[in-house]
Amino acid sequence: MQPNEVTEVVKASGLRGRGGAGFPTGVKWSFIDNKNWPHYVVANADESEPGTFKDREIMEGNPFQFLEGIALAAYAIQANAAYIYLRGEFWQIAAALDRQIAEMEAAGYLGGNLFGTDYSLRMYTHLGAGAYICGEETAMLESLEGKLGQPRLRPPFPPSFGLYGKPTVVNNVETLTNVPLIVERGAEWYRTFGTERSPGTKIFSLSGRINNPGNYELPLGTTFRELIYTYGGGIPEGRKVKAIMAAGASSALIVATEEALDTPMDYESVPRLGAQLGSASIIVIDETFSIDWLLSKTLHFFNHESCGKCTPCREGTYWMRHLIDRIHGGEASWSDVELLHEVASQIKGKCLCALGEFSIEAVLSGIERFEEDFRARVGVQEPVN
Repeated sequence: MQPNEVTEVVKASGLRGRGGAGFPTGVKWSFIDNKNWPHYVVANADESEPGTFKDREIMEGNPFQFLEGIALAAYAIQANAAYIYLRGEFWQIAAALDRQIAEMEAAGYLGGNLFGTDYSLRMYTHLGAGAYICGEETAMLESLEGKLGQPRLRPPFPPSFGLYGKPTVVNNVETLTNVPLIVERGAEWYRTFGTERSPGTKIFSLSGRINNPGNYELPLGTTFRELIYTYGGGIPEGRKVKAIMAAGASSALIVATEEALDTPMDYESVPRLGAQLGSASIIVIDETFSIDWLLSKTLHFFNHESCGKCTPCREGTYWMRHLIDRIHGGEASWSDVELLHEVASQIKGKCLCALGEFSIEAVLSGIERFEEDFRARVGVQEPVN
Protein backbone atom coordinates (compact mmCIF):
# COMPACT_ATOMS: atom_id res chain seq x y z
CA MET A 1 0.00 0.00 0.00
CA GLN A 2 1.10 3.53 -0.73
CA PRO A 3 1.04 6.06 2.15
CA ASN A 4 -2.07 7.83 0.83
CA GLU A 5 -3.86 4.44 0.57
CA VAL A 6 -3.32 3.85 4.29
CA THR A 7 -4.86 7.25 5.02
CA GLU A 8 -7.80 6.54 2.71
CA VAL A 9 -8.66 3.15 4.26
CA VAL A 10 -8.58 4.68 7.75
CA LYS A 11 -10.76 7.52 6.49
CA ALA A 12 -13.21 5.05 4.90
CA SER A 13 -13.41 3.04 8.13
CA GLY A 14 -14.91 6.01 9.95
CA LEU A 15 -12.49 5.58 12.88
CA ARG A 16 -12.89 8.54 15.22
CA GLY A 17 -10.40 9.74 17.81
CA ARG A 18 -10.74 7.76 21.03
CA GLY A 19 -9.11 10.38 23.25
CA GLY A 20 -12.28 12.39 23.74
CA ALA A 21 -12.88 14.72 20.80
CA GLY A 22 -14.09 12.00 18.41
CA PHE A 23 -12.58 13.70 15.35
CA PRO A 24 -12.27 11.43 12.24
CA THR A 25 -8.75 10.00 12.31
CA GLY A 26 -8.17 9.65 8.56
CA VAL A 27 -9.37 13.20 7.98
CA LYS A 28 -6.90 14.41 10.61
CA TRP A 29 -4.07 12.62 8.81
CA SER A 30 -5.11 14.13 5.47
CA PHE A 31 -4.64 17.64 6.92
CA ILE A 32 -0.87 17.11 7.19
CA ASP A 33 1.11 19.82 5.37
CA ASN A 34 3.05 18.07 2.60
CA LYS A 35 4.93 21.25 1.69
CA ASN A 36 6.73 21.39 5.03
CA TRP A 37 9.10 18.67 6.26
CA PRO A 38 9.95 16.67 8.35
CA HIS A 39 6.71 15.18 9.67
CA TYR A 40 6.18 13.68 13.13
CA VAL A 41 3.72 11.33 14.86
CA VAL A 42 3.07 11.72 18.57
CA ALA A 43 1.08 9.11 20.52
CA ASN A 44 -0.80 10.70 23.41
CA ALA A 45 -0.34 8.30 26.33
CA ASP A 46 -0.74 10.99 29.01
CA GLU A 47 -3.81 9.25 30.42
CA SER A 48 -4.65 11.59 33.32
CA GLU A 49 -8.45 11.97 33.18
CA PRO A 50 -10.03 10.74 36.44
CA GLY A 51 -12.03 7.66 35.57
CA THR A 52 -10.00 6.80 32.44
CA PHE A 53 -7.71 3.76 32.57
CA LYS A 54 -8.03 2.09 29.14
CA ASP A 55 -4.77 3.23 27.51
CA ARG A 56 -2.70 1.89 30.37
CA GLU A 57 -4.25 -1.56 29.95
CA ILE A 58 -3.63 -1.49 26.19
CA MET A 59 0.04 -0.63 26.66
CA GLU A 60 0.49 -3.24 29.39
CA GLY A 61 -1.47 -6.05 27.72
CA ASN A 62 -1.34 -5.43 23.95
CA PRO A 63 1.67 -3.18 23.28
CA PHE A 64 2.70 -4.46 19.85
CA GLN A 65 -0.67 -3.71 18.25
CA PHE A 66 -0.32 -0.17 19.62
CA LEU A 67 3.25 0.18 18.34
CA GLU A 68 2.22 -1.18 14.93
CA GLY A 69 -0.54 1.45 14.84
CA ILE A 70 2.05 4.17 15.41
CA ALA A 71 4.21 2.73 12.61
CA LEU A 72 1.26 2.70 10.20
CA ALA A 73 0.34 6.29 11.07
CA ALA A 74 3.95 7.33 10.54
CA TYR A 75 4.08 5.56 7.16
CA ALA A 76 0.81 7.19 6.12
CA ILE A 77 2.16 10.71 6.68
CA GLN A 78 5.78 9.75 5.85
CA ALA A 79 7.16 10.59 9.28
CA ASN A 80 10.57 9.18 10.13
CA ALA A 81 10.30 9.78 13.88
CA ALA A 82 7.48 8.98 16.30
CA TYR A 83 7.21 9.83 19.98
CA ILE A 84 5.12 8.24 22.73
CA TYR A 85 4.34 10.81 25.42
CA LEU A 86 3.48 9.00 28.67
CA ARG A 87 2.29 10.44 31.96
CA GLY A 88 5.09 10.54 34.51
CA GLU A 89 3.60 7.80 36.66
CA PHE A 90 3.85 5.34 33.72
CA TRP A 91 7.61 4.90 34.07
CA GLN A 92 7.30 1.11 34.25
CA ILE A 93 5.26 1.06 31.05
CA ALA A 94 7.81 3.37 29.37
CA ALA A 95 10.61 0.95 30.30
CA ALA A 96 8.63 -1.98 28.89
CA LEU A 97 7.87 -0.06 25.66
CA ASP A 98 11.57 0.74 25.27
CA ARG A 99 12.32 -3.01 25.40
CA GLN A 100 9.53 -3.77 22.92
CA ILE A 101 10.72 -1.06 20.52
CA ALA A 102 14.21 -2.60 20.71
CA GLU A 103 12.66 -6.01 19.87
CA MET A 104 10.97 -4.50 16.81
CA GLU A 105 14.23 -2.92 15.69
CA ALA A 106 16.05 -6.25 16.09
CA ALA A 107 13.34 -7.97 14.03
CA GLY A 108 13.65 -5.39 11.24
CA TYR A 109 10.25 -3.74 11.83
CA LEU A 110 11.77 -0.41 12.88
CA GLY A 111 14.97 1.35 11.84
CA GLY A 112 16.52 2.21 8.49
CA ASN A 113 15.60 0.95 4.99
CA LEU A 114 12.58 -0.98 6.21
CA PHE A 115 11.65 -4.05 4.13
CA GLY A 116 14.23 -3.12 1.49
CA THR A 117 12.80 0.35 0.84
CA ASP A 118 14.13 3.86 1.41
CA TYR A 119 11.67 4.39 4.27
CA SER A 120 13.04 4.65 7.84
CA LEU A 121 11.27 5.00 11.19
CA ARG A 122 12.50 5.45 14.75
CA MET A 123 10.31 5.44 17.88
CA TYR A 124 11.01 7.07 21.24
CA THR A 125 9.26 7.20 24.61
CA HIS A 126 9.07 10.41 26.65
CA LEU A 127 7.84 10.71 30.23
CA GLY A 128 5.96 13.77 31.40
CA ALA A 129 6.06 15.09 34.95
CA GLY A 130 2.53 14.30 36.10
CA ALA A 131 0.68 17.30 34.63
CA TYR A 132 -2.94 16.73 33.52
CA ILE A 133 -2.69 19.73 31.18
CA CYS A 134 -0.18 17.84 29.01
CA GLY A 135 -3.00 15.62 27.81
CA GLU A 136 -3.98 18.67 25.71
CA GLU A 137 -2.11 18.12 22.46
CA THR A 138 -0.35 21.47 22.14
CA ALA A 139 0.70 21.51 25.82
CA MET A 140 2.07 18.01 25.23
CA LEU A 141 4.08 19.24 22.25
CA GLU A 142 5.49 22.11 24.33
CA SER A 143 6.52 19.62 27.02
CA LEU A 144 8.12 17.33 24.42
CA GLU A 145 10.20 20.29 23.27
CA GLY A 146 11.44 20.79 26.85
CA LYS A 147 9.27 23.82 27.58
CA LEU A 148 6.65 24.47 30.24
CA GLY A 149 3.61 22.31 29.48
CA GLN A 150 1.08 24.99 28.58
CA PRO A 151 -1.34 25.13 25.64
CA ARG A 152 -0.52 27.05 22.50
CA LEU A 153 -2.82 29.58 20.91
CA ARG A 154 -4.56 27.94 17.94
CA PRO A 155 -4.58 28.17 14.96
CA PRO A 156 -2.12 27.05 13.68
CA PHE A 157 -2.98 23.44 14.47
CA PRO A 158 -0.44 20.56 14.80
CA PRO A 159 -0.94 19.14 11.26
CA SER A 160 0.60 22.36 9.96
CA PHE A 161 2.63 23.57 12.99
CA GLY A 162 3.31 20.88 15.57
CA LEU A 163 6.43 19.42 17.17
CA TYR A 164 9.43 21.71 16.58
CA GLY A 165 7.15 23.81 14.36
CA LYS A 166 6.75 20.98 11.85
CA PRO A 167 3.61 19.11 10.69
CA THR A 168 2.57 16.61 13.34
CA VAL A 169 -0.20 14.06 13.81
CA VAL A 170 -1.24 13.53 17.44
CA ASN A 171 -3.41 10.49 18.21
CA ASN A 172 -4.56 8.73 21.36
CA VAL A 173 -3.29 5.24 22.29
CA GLU A 174 -6.66 3.55 21.71
CA THR A 175 -7.11 5.31 18.37
CA LEU A 176 -3.76 4.06 17.06
CA THR A 177 -4.39 0.53 18.35
CA ASN A 178 -7.44 0.30 16.05
CA VAL A 179 -5.38 1.03 12.93
CA PRO A 180 -3.59 -2.33 12.30
CA LEU A 181 -6.83 -4.33 12.13
CA ILE A 182 -8.43 -1.71 9.87
CA VAL A 183 -5.50 -1.91 7.44
CA GLU A 184 -5.37 -5.72 7.62
CA ARG A 185 -9.10 -6.46 7.32
CA GLY A 186 -10.44 -3.37 5.56
CA ALA A 187 -12.83 -0.51 6.21
CA GLU A 188 -15.97 -2.54 5.47
CA TRP A 189 -15.06 -5.14 8.10
CA TYR A 190 -14.50 -2.40 10.69
CA ARG A 191 -17.89 -0.87 9.90
CA THR A 192 -19.64 -4.12 10.80
CA PHE A 193 -19.22 -2.98 14.41
CA GLY A 194 -20.84 0.07 15.97
CA THR A 195 -23.21 2.46 14.22
CA GLU A 196 -23.24 4.21 10.85
CA ARG A 197 -21.74 7.46 12.19
CA SER A 198 -19.83 5.93 15.10
CA PRO A 199 -18.25 2.77 13.65
CA GLY A 200 -16.13 0.23 15.46
CA THR A 201 -15.72 -0.85 19.05
CA LYS A 202 -14.88 1.34 22.03
CA ILE A 203 -13.22 0.55 25.33
CA PHE A 204 -15.52 1.78 28.11
CA SER A 205 -13.75 2.39 31.43
CA LEU A 206 -16.43 1.65 34.02
CA SER A 207 -15.95 2.86 37.60
CA GLY A 208 -17.73 4.45 40.54
CA ARG A 209 -20.55 2.73 42.42
CA ILE A 210 -20.53 -0.48 40.39
CA ASN A 211 -20.12 -4.16 41.30
CA ASN A 212 -17.71 -5.07 38.48
CA PRO A 213 -15.59 -2.05 37.54
CA GLY A 214 -13.11 -2.41 34.69
CA ASN A 215 -12.52 -1.96 30.97
CA TYR A 216 -15.11 -3.37 28.57
CA GLU A 217 -14.58 -3.37 24.80
CA LEU A 218 -18.03 -3.18 23.20
CA PRO A 219 -19.51 -1.92 19.93
CA LEU A 220 -20.29 1.79 19.90
CA GLY A 221 -24.04 2.12 20.33
CA THR A 222 -24.23 -0.26 23.31
CA THR A 223 -26.61 1.27 25.88
CA PHE A 224 -25.68 2.59 29.31
CA ARG A 225 -28.06 0.01 30.80
CA GLU A 226 -26.27 -2.91 29.14
CA LEU A 227 -22.84 -1.70 30.25
CA ILE A 228 -23.90 -0.99 33.84
CA TYR A 229 -26.15 -3.99 34.49
CA THR A 230 -25.09 -6.75 32.08
CA TYR A 231 -21.33 -6.21 32.18
CA GLY A 232 -20.90 -4.08 35.31
CA GLY A 233 -23.12 -6.31 37.43
CA GLY A 234 -25.32 -3.47 38.65
CA ILE A 235 -25.05 -1.23 41.71
CA PRO A 236 -23.91 -2.47 45.16
CA GLU A 237 -26.79 -3.46 47.45
CA GLY A 238 -29.25 -3.00 44.58
CA ARG A 239 -29.34 0.78 44.90
CA LYS A 240 -30.51 3.05 42.09
CA VAL A 241 -28.30 4.96 39.69
CA LYS A 242 -28.61 8.68 40.37
CA ALA A 243 -26.27 10.17 37.80
CA ILE A 244 -23.74 9.13 35.14
CA MET A 245 -20.56 10.87 34.09
CA ALA A 246 -19.83 9.62 30.56
CA ALA A 247 -16.41 11.21 30.05
CA GLY A 248 -14.67 11.05 33.42
CA ALA A 249 -14.34 14.16 35.57
CA SER A 250 -14.76 16.33 32.46
CA SER A 251 -18.40 15.28 32.08
CA ALA A 252 -21.72 16.96 32.38
CA LEU A 253 -23.91 14.98 34.78
CA ILE A 254 -26.54 12.82 33.11
CA VAL A 255 -29.71 12.27 35.12
CA ALA A 256 -30.13 8.49 35.18
CA THR A 257 -33.70 8.26 33.90
CA GLU A 258 -34.98 5.14 32.16
CA GLU A 259 -34.58 6.99 28.85
CA ALA A 260 -30.99 7.88 29.65
CA LEU A 261 -30.12 4.30 30.62
CA ASP A 262 -31.51 3.07 27.28
CA THR A 263 -29.52 5.67 25.29
CA PRO A 264 -26.83 4.23 22.97
CA MET A 265 -23.29 5.18 23.91
CA ASP A 266 -22.08 6.77 20.69
CA TYR A 267 -20.92 10.20 19.54
CA GLU A 268 -24.36 11.23 18.24
CA SER A 269 -26.74 9.90 20.92
CA VAL A 270 -25.07 11.00 24.17
CA PRO A 271 -25.23 14.74 23.25
CA ARG A 272 -29.03 14.40 23.25
CA LEU A 273 -28.71 13.90 27.02
CA GLY A 274 -26.81 17.18 27.37
CA ALA A 275 -23.41 15.51 27.65
CA GLN A 276 -20.57 14.11 25.51
CA LEU A 277 -19.23 10.56 25.21
CA GLY A 278 -15.63 11.85 25.30
CA SER A 279 -13.18 9.10 26.23
CA ALA A 280 -16.09 6.90 27.43
CA SER A 281 -14.95 6.88 31.05
CA ILE A 282 -18.27 5.95 32.64
CA ILE A 283 -18.47 6.94 36.33
CA VAL A 284 -21.62 5.71 38.07
CA ILE A 285 -23.05 7.72 40.98
CA ASP A 286 -25.72 6.11 43.13
CA GLU A 287 -28.47 7.62 45.29
CA THR A 288 -26.33 7.73 48.45
CA PHE A 289 -24.14 10.57 47.15
CA SER A 290 -24.95 14.28 47.13
CA ILE A 291 -23.88 16.15 44.01
CA ASP A 292 -22.17 18.92 46.00
CA TRP A 293 -19.75 16.25 47.31
CA LEU A 294 -19.04 15.22 43.73
CA LEU A 295 -18.41 18.82 42.64
CA SER A 296 -16.02 19.26 45.55
CA LYS A 297 -13.94 16.36 44.20
CA THR A 298 -13.90 17.56 40.58
CA LEU A 299 -13.23 21.23 41.38
CA HIS A 300 -10.30 20.46 43.66
CA PHE A 301 -8.83 18.42 40.80
CA PHE A 302 -9.30 21.06 38.09
CA ASN A 303 -8.07 23.91 40.28
CA HIS A 304 -4.94 21.93 41.12
CA GLU A 305 -4.30 21.00 37.48
CA SER A 306 -4.94 24.41 35.87
CA CYS A 307 -1.68 25.54 34.26
CA GLY A 308 -2.51 29.19 35.08
CA LYS A 309 -1.82 30.50 31.60
CA CYS A 310 -5.26 32.03 31.00
CA THR A 311 -7.14 34.11 33.57
CA PRO A 312 -10.67 32.60 33.26
CA CYS A 313 -9.42 29.10 34.09
CA ARG A 314 -6.81 30.11 36.67
CA GLU A 315 -9.09 32.43 38.66
CA GLY A 316 -12.36 30.68 37.85
CA THR A 317 -11.32 27.25 39.13
CA TYR A 318 -9.88 28.92 42.27
CA TRP A 319 -13.14 30.66 43.12
CA MET A 320 -15.30 27.68 42.22
CA ARG A 321 -13.24 25.54 44.59
CA HIS A 322 -13.68 28.01 47.45
CA LEU A 323 -17.40 28.31 46.82
CA ILE A 324 -18.00 24.55 46.71
CA ASP A 325 -15.98 24.14 49.93
CA ARG A 326 -18.36 26.59 51.64
CA ILE A 327 -21.43 24.88 50.19
CA HIS A 328 -20.32 21.33 50.97
CA GLY A 329 -19.19 22.39 54.44
CA GLY A 330 -22.67 23.64 55.29
CA GLU A 331 -21.48 27.23 55.65
CA ALA A 332 -23.23 28.72 52.60
CA SER A 333 -26.53 30.27 51.61
CA TRP A 334 -28.45 29.92 48.38
CA SER A 335 -26.73 33.04 47.05
CA ASP A 336 -23.43 31.10 47.14
CA VAL A 337 -24.96 28.41 44.94
CA GLU A 338 -26.13 31.10 42.52
CA LEU A 339 -22.67 32.69 42.59
CA LEU A 340 -21.04 29.33 41.83
CA HIS A 341 -23.33 28.93 38.83
CA GLU A 342 -22.54 32.48 37.68
CA VAL A 343 -18.76 32.01 37.98
CA ALA A 344 -18.96 28.78 35.96
CA SER A 345 -21.08 30.52 33.32
CA GLN A 346 -18.51 33.32 33.03
CA ILE A 347 -15.71 30.81 32.36
CA LYS A 348 -17.60 29.17 29.49
CA GLY A 349 -16.14 29.85 26.05
CA LYS A 350 -13.33 32.06 27.33
CA CYS A 351 -10.45 29.63 27.96
CA LEU A 352 -7.33 28.94 25.94
CA CYS A 353 -7.85 25.18 26.04
CA ALA A 354 -10.47 22.65 27.09
CA LEU A 355 -9.42 22.31 30.75
CA GLY A 356 -11.38 25.38 31.84
CA GLU A 357 -14.35 24.32 29.75
CA PHE A 358 -14.25 20.82 31.27
CA SER A 359 -14.10 22.19 34.81
CA ILE A 360 -17.57 23.74 34.53
CA GLU A 361 -19.41 20.79 32.95
CA ALA A 362 -20.26 19.05 36.23
CA VAL A 363 -20.90 22.40 37.97
CA LEU A 364 -23.49 23.79 35.57
CA SER A 365 -25.23 20.47 34.96
CA GLY A 366 -25.10 19.55 38.65
CA ILE A 367 -26.77 22.74 39.87
CA GLU A 368 -29.31 22.80 37.04
CA ARG A 369 -30.24 19.10 37.12
CA PHE A 370 -29.86 18.29 40.84
CA GLU A 371 -31.00 21.53 42.45
CA GLU A 372 -32.62 19.66 45.35
CA ASP A 373 -29.18 18.46 46.57
CA PHE A 374 -27.96 22.04 46.86
CA ARG A 375 -31.19 23.26 48.46
CA ALA A 376 -30.85 20.55 51.09
CA ARG A 377 -27.22 21.44 51.72
CA VAL A 378 -27.88 25.16 52.32
CA GLY A 379 -31.18 24.63 54.13
CA VAL A 380 -33.55 25.99 51.50
CA GLN A 381 -36.47 23.61 51.14
CA GLU A 382 -38.36 25.28 48.30
CA PRO A 383 -37.08 25.98 44.75
CA VAL A 384 -35.58 29.44 44.44
CA ASN A 385 -36.53 31.45 41.37
